[in-house]
Amino acid sequence: MDVEKLMEQQLLQATNVIESQIDRELQRLETLDEDDIEVLRQRRLDALKKHASQKQEWISQGHGVYNEITAEKEFFDVCKKSHKVVCHFYRDSTFRCKIVDKHLGILAKQHVESRFIKLSVDEAPFLVERLKIKVLPTIALLKDSKVKDYIIGFDDLGGIDEFTTEMLEWRIARAEVIDYQGDILNAPDSAPAASSKKLNFVGSSGKKTIRGKDDDSDSD
Repeated sequence: MDVEKLMEQQLLQATNVIESQIDRELQRLETLDEDDIEVLRQRRLDALKKHASQKQEWISQGHGVYNEITAEKEFFDVCKKSHKVVCHFYRDSTFRCKIVDKHLGILAKQHVESRFIKLSVDEAPFLVERLKIKVLPTIALLKDSKVKDYIIGFDDLGGIDEFTTEMLEWRIARAEVIDYQGDILNAPDSAPAASSKKLNFVGSSGKKTIRGKDDDSDSD
């Protein structure tokens, strides 16, 4: 038997299994009486009420908005209270941090299940050292008070300043720090990375920059 015929048989078998499952589900639904339907309706209502209650609790904890914290202690308090946290480590003078601010402000409203915050590296020397933050902007993605991943600079976002909010959303979702309904395996954007970008470094005595050969106008 050649490969093509084998694949056809496997596909046919899979189709038959799916059809059988659908048939069984249709038969089950057809045999439901009014009491069964009422039970299903009540379960649905209970789930909606639970979700609404959870959402209200998140909002009371500061979810739903992108705001700034001003102290390292506040960072630890946020991580204790919130199961999922997206924290942008920034510096005012770094232009690309402002680009991140714009996108995170949008995502905070869309993903109430996660807490979105920003913290100046100048106000957090201990965290900068402990989390080994060396490039700005850096987004730390935390779950249960543990760092799951970092988004460092824009390389993971297509290597361009003009990446979309959807691209950043997808990248955050890969760390399972937000609930995501899209295709987690494939990025929503396919723009080519720029060949020359500047990296902004954090150092104990300030910051320094590494420039691409074509980048002679962008400065912090």
